[in-house]
Amino acid sequence: MHLRIASYNIHKCLGLDRRRRPDRILAVLAALNADVVVLQEVDHRLGPRPAALPRDLLERTTGLKTLPFPLSPLSLGWHGQTILARQDLHLDALHRIELPGLEPRGALQADFSSGQIAFRVVGLHLGLIRRYRRMQLDAIRAALSHRTAMPTLILGDFNEWSTRGGAEVLGSAFHVHSPGPSFPATGPVARLDRIALGLDAHLVRTGVHAEGLARIASDHLPIWADVRFDDPFMPPS
Repeated sequence: MHLRIASYNIHKCLGLDRRRRPDRILAVLAALNADVVVLQEVDHRLGPRPAALPRDLLERTTGLKTLPFPLSPLSLGWHGQTILARQDLHLDALHRIELPGLEPRGALQADFSSGQIAFRVVGLHLGLIRRYRRMQLDAIRAALSHRTAMPTLILGDFNEWSTRGGAEVLGSAFHVHSPGPSFPATGPVARLDRIALGLDAHLVRTGVHAEGLARIASDHLPIWADVRFDDPFMPPS
């Protein structure tokens, strides 16, 4: 089974021209043609955290379903994040993982199945301070250690400027890939957005989407990866 995954920090739909244009974000998402997309900064931070991206328009434009992570009917995500998935991917489990740090952070976990394949996607948006980023990754690793083992993909905004690691706490079970510079969008120099593949998930190709509206729609460029699962894997019933 091949799967295209993507991650995009949409910056609350605020473009580099200081205009808030959800339609540009939607055009970029549609161009990615991904099966699963992890999004960051989908909600406004103040008050009841209303969605910056209209859910109905999002699903209609991309053909993807939004997963039920929000705890408020006004929000699109949880801690500003959400996961979109292809309609025919069956959602088997959903978990919210609280993360430590100076500011409220959380990671999203979604377990899917399709035919004889089961796999897990974890979306994250790590903190600005490396000490807390390590603590947050360790909290994710610990949470996953209590779940049923299956091929796992961890992706999102790692907020890591260093090119020499930063995710070692995940251990040898994960290989971290930096598709390329994704920030800032107009002249990317930092590889903030990354993908970690667990055992039984293999990277076929990966890249940064830097075409058309992606250069102005957000301060980040989206990243993507084509992933292959070799053998059928279904968790024990």
